[in-house]
Amino acid sequence: MKRDTGFPVADAENDFLRARRRQVLSRLAAWLRRAPDDVNIMLPFDEVVAALGRLGERRLGLQVITLDSIVGSVDRSREFDRRFRPTSGQVRERWQRLALAQRRGEPIPPIEVYRVGDMHFVMDGHHRVSVAHALGLKTIDAYVTEVVTRLSPSGISYRGDLLVKDYRRIFLDRVPLTGEARKAVLLTDPWDYAELAESVEAWGFRLMQDEGRYLDRVTVATRWYDEEFVPVVRMLRQAGMIETQTEAEAYMWVASERYRLIRTHRWDDEVISAVRDSKRR
Repeated sequence: MKRDTGFPVADAENDFLRARRRQVLSRLAAWLRRAPDDVNIMLPFDEVVAALGRLGERRLGLQVITLDSIVGSVDRSREFDRRFRPTSGQVRERWQRLALAQRRGEPIPPIEVYRVGDMHFVMDGHHRVSVAHALGLKTIDAYVTEVVTRLSPSGISYRGDLLVKDYRRIFLDRVPLTGEARKAVLLTDPWDYAELAESVEAWGFRLMQDEGRYLDRVTVATRWYDEEFVPVVRMLRQAGMIETQTEAEAYMWVASERYRLIRTHRWDDEVISAVRDSKRR
């Protein structure tokens, strides 16, 4: 929080020292908790947008945004951590000048940010954001440009989450589900999306062989969900075989066990019973 001794220059210097101390303590705490390496790293804008799939952008103009919504940087700045605390003394001179200006009530130019969902990424104004955090402010003026993406950015907290989003985006290119089907098929391991895509494409190939005609990806995805995924998930729920995993994870596990145990692509009570018995053993 802002501390005022009546000597603005000294107060600005102390502001910086407190911010640096908090950054060091935060890094130490993360190490002691054995937290992932990316918990204190800013989200990189380019990687986030690449994982989600960029569709376009639009300028929204000057707005007031919350500081807590600013989670990343466009230039992958390593000068600040996730909470925009300085990671070294290199930014000290400029940082203290801004803190002094802020304490004296001088006008501070708005920052510039990209908006992706509810998240903001700084294009220009990293030091201003850092000082605002250090002085206990809650909001900041910003020129906002909104970026529209194929996938929803919900669920992204750390850099590691981007891998799941990226694999899901590729999966949906290969298996273009829509509506409720798109929401229902969720996986937590990124590589599972690649394996599921292979499985759906193989299912579609067998379907085309049976029917003797070509089916496009959208048709295959729709029919796989309606004729394969939904009925199987229903059987698994009735058999009590979906526990902590998602429906898609349960489906993948049972489909793999089905083929390993009895070498078949069919679904019936015998298949479910065999897979359930193998799980108990």
